[in-house]
Formats: sequence, C-alpha cells, structure tokens
Amino acid sequence: MNHRKIIHVDMDAFYAAVEQRDNPALQGRPVVVGGDPRERSVVAAASYEARRFGVHSAMPMKTALRLCPQALRVPPDFDKYRRVSTQIHEIFHEYTDLVEPVAFDEAYLDVTYNKQDIPFGHRVARMLKAQIRRSLGLTASAGVAPNKFLAKIASDLQKPDGLVVVMPDQVQDFLRPLPVEKIPGVGQVTRQQLLEMEIHTIGELAQLPLAQLVRRFGKRGAYLWELAQGRDEAPVDPSWEPQQLSQETTFAVDVYEREEMRAALKELAEELSGRLRRRRLRGRSVTLKVRYPDFQTITRSQTQSAYLDQAESILERAMELLARTEAEARGVRLLGVGVAGFEEEEVVQLDLFAEEEEHKS
Repeated sequence: MNHRKIIHVDMDAFYAAVEQRDNPALQGRPVVVGGDPRERSVVAAASYEARRFGVHSAMPMKTALRLCPQALRVPPDFDKYRRVSTQIHEIFHEYTDLVEPVAFDEAYLDVTYNKQDIPFGHRVARMLKAQIRRSLGLTASAGVAPNKFLAKIASDLQKPDGLVVVMPDQVQDFLRPLPVEKIPGVGQVTRQQLLEMEIHTIGELAQLPLAQLVRRFGKRGAYLWELAQGRDEAPVDPSWEPQQLSQETTFAVDVYEREEMRAALKELAEELSGRLRRRRLRGRSVTLKVRYPDFQTITRSQTQSAYLDQAESILERAMELLARTEAEARGVRLLGVGVAGFEEEEVVQLDLFAEEEEHKS
C-alpha cells in the first residue's frame, strides 16, 4: 500500500532566532521579541534561553521581564521576518511544489513524489533542515508521517532542531502514550471534559466507542476519534490563502476620546491596507474588534458588495462599526480591524477576532 510522505516544518523560536542570528551580541542570551512593556504589549517570540525561565509567546511582556529580568527585549521587525520566510519557502520549493504555508515559520510539504526523486521522507527532511541551517543560519524542527496530523505532532516533540519520523506501521504505538492535549484543538475545555471521562492519553481516547464520543461532543467527537486512530485525509493545499487579515493595537492608557480612537484606527487601516496590497488581496467584509477597560471584548462586522483594499475605505467602514459600539461611553483598551471575504472566494461572515473557547496548549 502506498502511503503519503508528509513533512511538517516548524522553525525554532523563529523571530528570536532571526534576531540572534543578525546580532552577535544576542547569541546565547535570553531574548524576547515584542513591544514596550509599558504599552501592555505581549511576547511575539522567546528564545530558548528565555523559555527556560517560563517565558513563552503571547505572555504579557511585563510578566516575561519579571520572570527573566536579564532578558533582552527586541522590537519586532515583521518585514525582515517576511523576507526570511520567503527564503525558507524558496528552499521548500526546490523539493516540492506541494507546500502549504501555515505561518511565516511553519509549513506542510507533501514529498510523496518530489522533484529530486528521493524515496524517503525522512531523507528529504534531513536535507531541508541542513540546507536551511547552511543557507540561512537557522534551525528547524520537522515531523515526517503519513498525514498532516501526525507530522504536526511529531515536529513538536524534539524541539529545537528535532526530527521525528512516524512510519505507517508505527502510528498506534506513536500515539498511544501521548496526552490528549497533543491533538491540535484540544485545549483546556475539551481536556477537562475528557479528564472527567477518565481519558488522559490519545490511546485511551482511541479505545472509546465512537458513539459515546458523538453523544458527548457531536460531530467534533467523531473528528477527535478519527484523529485518535491516526487518520487524517486532509491534503497539503498549496493554494492556501488566509481567510482574513487583521491588525490591532492595545493602548498604554484607556482611550475615551473619539478622535483618538479614529487616529488609532487610521493607523491600523493603513498598515492593513499595505499588507492587503502586498498580497494582492481585496475583501468585502470589515470587522472591528473592541476591548473595553473591563476586558469585555466585542466585534462588529459589515459586508458590502464592493471589494476594498484602500486605507480610506477600511477606515470609513471601521468608524461606522465603531458607532455601533459603546466605545465612547465606556472607553477602549484595545482596537482591531480585519478584512475578509476576498475575491474569488465564497464570502462568509467571519468573526475574525472571536475569543476562542480553547487556548492552544
């Protein structure tokens, strides 16, 4: 039986690693990439030296610097990270055109039939890792498996600079001892529900009757059961494009004046417009995200027939949506703007900024 050979490549502490590579003074030091802690910023990336102190991405920068006072903070340079990401993807395409980008630092590759006729997926992964290190001075971790689900889990198990290979006849042995939260999308809520059912490992989940999981979780239960069996038929999709692009900002001091809000939204709209034009995208749906001082977060969306990518149009829609909120009465802690419903896509109403029920573990 022929099996697919899927590689999931995940760069190690990407933003921080790029900064360490480009500045010798940062090498071997705890580095956090992110904004000024006085502006309620969060950590975009942390080097492995900083992670030893419990620092991780999405953590408030104030907390990170409290945990690791000796950390060196570097403001993010997303244009640079985008350029390096392009170089990484050029390397990927030397081996296969079946490359599905997930983020600047992450992608799936289908190397079942590859440009260099290499018969083994693990050999392709070793060559990719070596070429990235040699050409770009960065390390990557990779997982090789018969499907995307397994490759994703494998790539995370031996970071940094790891390589984990799951052969088709090893799938059940590989999955059996892993905790259920290793399944992408199983966060705190689902994990707690499974613990209440005395399910701790993927192996235990796989042993449950399918009907029992469907009764408890509905269609999602069937999806979890399939993954616990090691099954995932999702193809590597090289045509993948983001469903939405968004920008947001958190204020150092809560904002109550409409003109200050408008100025912030104008800056966000300009940044978002630039990103849209660079990707040659235009969208019909605009979403505004508002976080009030008490941390309540709401969104308002609007979809029109005309496609837009210009800052002025995005700002106009955002201000219309702002009028549908209590921002002026309650003040705002955060504002965000997103655009979706891109051309040549079926337009759907997307809640771009909805708080997820589950947090990535």
